[in-house]
Amino acid sequence: MALSNPVVLDTVQNEPVIGQHYLECCTEDCGKNCQFYCNPCHRPLCEKCRDEHQNSPATKNHEVVSYRQRKRQLPVEKCKDHPSKDIDIICEDCQVPLCSKCAMQDHRKHALNDLETIYSEGFTLCLNEIYKIHQYFLPTSQDIQKDVMKETTDIKTTINRIRTSMKAEAEILKSLVDTVTSDSIEQINKMEEALTEELQSQHNTYKDYISYLKDLVTEFHGYLSSIKLQNNPLIFSLVDRLNIQPIPETTKPVPPVFTAGQYSKKDVSKLLGRVTAPDIKPENREIKPMEMASTQLKPTEKQKKQDREKSDMKQTLSLSSSFTEVREYTVPGLSDVNHMSFGKPGRLWGSDHHGRLVQFDLQGNRIQMMQTGGGSEGYHTVTQNGDLIYTDKKKKVINRKTLDKATTNFIKTGDWEPISIHSSHINGDILVGMIKNKKAKVTRYNKTGEEIQNIQRDNKGQEMYEYPHYITENINGDICTSDLNKRAVVVVNKSGQYRFSYISQGSPFYPCGICTDLLGHILVCNSRFFGSLKADDRDAVHLLDQDGQLLSLLLTPKQGQGLKFFHSLCVDNENNLHVGQQYTTSVTVYKYLQ
Repeated sequence: MALSNPVVLDTVQNEPVIGQHYLECCTEDCGKNCQFYCNPCHRPLCEKCRDEHQNSPATKNHEVVSYRQRKRQLPVEKCKDHPSKDIDIICEDCQVPLCSKCAMQDHRKHALNDLETIYSEGFTLCLNEIYKIHQYFLPTSQDIQKDVMKETTDIKTTINRIRTSMKAEAEILKSLVDTVTSDSIEQINKMEEALTEELQSQHNTYKDYISYLKDLVTEFHGYLSSIKLQNNPLIFSLVDRLNIQPIPETTKPVPPVFTAGQYSKKDVSKLLGRVTAPDIKPENREIKPMEMASTQLKPTEKQKKQDREKSDMKQTLSLSSSFTEVREYTVPGLSDVNHMSFGKPGRLWGSDHHGRLVQFDLQGNRIQMMQTGGGSEGYHTVTQNGDLIYTDKKKKVINRKTLDKATTNFIKTGDWEPISIHSSHINGDILVGMIKNKKAKVTRYNKTGEEIQNIQRDNKGQEMYEYPHYITENINGDICTSDLNKRAVVVVNKSGQYRFSYISQGSPFYPCGICTDLLGHILVCNSRFFGSLKADDRDAVHLLDQDGQLLSLLLTPKQGQGLKFFHSLCVDNENNLHVGQQYTTSVTVYKYLQ
């Protein structure tokens, strides 16, 4: 039969074959699957026909091989000098194909070889290269190309965020410049007012003195024009009249002096930050070995290293031996501790369900206190530069209190009630949990209060939140939300794509305060305040890994903690866990990381 089908690859046997379907035996009326090949005849044969072929006197000496070991048939081409002869010899000295006559005439003493053998070897090599291209080089290159396209998108996203951050930094600096300028102008205005008052007083003094002199001149002229001699001052008392009051003494005002600031473009660049290319040698893209291309891929060394690092990170926790109480303190001015925010080292903010918000130190000493419109949610946070940001769900605004204690309306949330908030320690973005008409969402703002992302539904269009009353961010950018109504911890990635929900198995779960640590663990309180649960089956604090797997239950009554209504959490800069309670102002500090 003629083999006219195109070349395809046998991915099962990992070697090239000819044809798009199984090959049939070339014997007339046979039609069975071909397994063998007669090289001299160039005939595909089934097993039965092979036996007959080898038993026939005319063909018993023919070379019959496995079909995959066959010689490829040489294309028929006539010699130009001898049209009746086929080209079937190659002169290895001259590297030209020949017919038998050419070989006898002009290449008698040259090294000659069977052209069909050479052609078949080359044909097989070519098919092998095609196989390698299709099985390895092409898919590997396409995978890398996809990675490059994804990295292009990622780079653009990163650059856009840098631009946004740079603009935000500039806006903050402009605001500070305006504030400093305003303060300086107010100072110079007060100086002007004081100097003007002083000069006005001097002006009035000389005005009165000049009036006195003019009156005196008029009096003297009266003496000169008098024609009476009795009681005339010119005769009796002129000496006393000539005692003129001295000119009042005054001082010249000293005007203020303005000393221009000493700064340069470089100084401003330091204030705003700069963009630099990391001094890191780019890694070569990982290309899997070719021998792994058509088999199941084994883990790469990089993947093994990442798995080891992840395992090592988990092993840093030694909860049974290192989870110890460090100290306990009370927060003055509150009725309970519903939420805590860690600010600069040694300073925390705590709030109760009455909206009282207190700043205190690690010994429980009150620094300042204020009344807000907040409640039992995680409604306050501290920014990277130390500003306090807190929500007012009734007025539907987010307020900012700067380090100089100036308070402003920072963000207006429209129809949405902001109930929880967190300032990112990765990029300074502000994450806000909000509700409206039984709907809920998480909104991301940048440093300047510009809305840049809304997270509400998963990729199936389902609502992800019901009451996101506590919110935080993990080290990988995941947004972790404690949703009371869903009784779950809902986690999405930094792009807002749904990752997982944690719902406790066993005892009822009422998640409240939530925080993360430097290892990516998620810690969440299961509050006794909601629901009527027994003291011996209440899980106080759940410790999860970055992927939502429960690692341990902490501070349970069975661990000797007694009946404590844990409600709020935060981790300080020394990796200590601060746990606040409902119904009491006690905060207990624990060491739980080695």
